[in-house]
Amino acid sequence: MSHHKLSQKIKNSALELGFSKIGITPAAYHSQDDEYLQTWIDKGRHATMDWVVRRKDERANIFEYYPQAKSVIVVGLNYYTGLSPKEDGIARFSNYAWGDDYHDLLKKKLYHLLGQLKSIDENLDGIACVDTSPVTEKAWAQRAGLGWIGKHTNLLTRDYSSWLFLGVLILNQELEYDKPYQDDMCGSCTACLDECPTDALVDAYQLDANKCISYLTIEHRGDIPEEFHDKLNNWIYGCDICQEVCPWSQKYSQVTKDPAFRPRSNINERSFEDWEKLTEEDFRVLFKKSAVKRTKYTGLKRNISLVDKNQFIDPS
Repeated sequence: MSHHKLSQKIKNSALELGFSKIGITPAAYHSQDDEYLQTWIDKGRHATMDWVVRRKDERANIFEYYPQAKSVIVVGLNYYTGLSPKEDGIARFSNYAWGDDYHDLLKKKLYHLLGQLKSIDENLDGIACVDTSPVTEKAWAQRAGLGWIGKHTNLLTRDYSSWLFLGVLILNQELEYDKPYQDDMCGSCTACLDECPTDALVDAYQLDANKCISYLTIEHRGDIPEEFHDKLNNWIYGCDICQEVCPWSQKYSQVTKDPAFRPRSNINERSFEDWEKLTEEDFRVLFKKSAVKRTKYTGLKRNISLVDKNQFIDPS
């Protein structure tokens, strides 16, 4: 099968599997990935995420991770189901974690796609990656033409804004490639930088995880530093502020058709009083097959208690 026909087959199959966007780019070493990552680490902006350091060489050079790499397929899956309510007394919960664990959903679809391709060509092989793999998926997504990396460091697109889960298939075969996305459509806008309550976006395209509400409420273990206690803006798991205030989100967000991302048990509308009653058994049942398990019961209870004591009242 020609590169063109195989590439079209891949794209058609990906869309049939429910992916929202797909692009293909050649595998190559990009020194800017290495330099950006090393600078981020050197400045300590990865916080306690030591797994970034441990697999830095693989993340910075795709051939260190998969030596047979010839092509990189990047897919995007729209997960947007609506903004988290801002009512006083309601705990806020990041949109991406309302439903089932996206890692499982993405990988299942990616492996299904890979299986289809292997049935076409027995010499074809590859590896499926989500954000737990050492791959700079946002950089590859831009090279594959899906969109551009915004000032909030998330991938932005003109049809789904930044509400996309990204998945990657690295293949050992050359394909027909898409043009990289060259334009930076953020322009002079600084809404994401201006509205971040903890100033985690220390500059355009520069995120300091030490200050990020998502990092603090999910990845950080132990007590959250006191300087952030009154700046969590009612977020008990993750944070969507930089995405919500983005003009591209306000114009181009599309509600997903995938029922797996719908809010389970109205977790996006619960009051602090409801959350304070959460037991460890409740946690296990409510968040079975959910990405929320990442923060563990103790982490979520820490966030609930801290934010309840420092509830943010929206002046609007």
